[in-house]
Amino acid sequence: VRPFGLTYSRFIDGLGKAGVAVDRKVLSDLAIREPAAFEAIVGQAKAALAA
Repeated sequence: VRPFGLTYSRFIDGLGKAGVAVDRKVLSDLAIREPAAFEAIVGQAKAALAA
């Protein structure tokens, strides 16, 4: 998640605040196989951290 401007711990914190319940294995799979979907999840985490 560093290419998106977040550390892993901030990313996980943002996911929790956004109410996104996805485990690490699914996140890893999304990052590899569905980069656009992963980027959308990163966006949700960033928005939750900014709020």
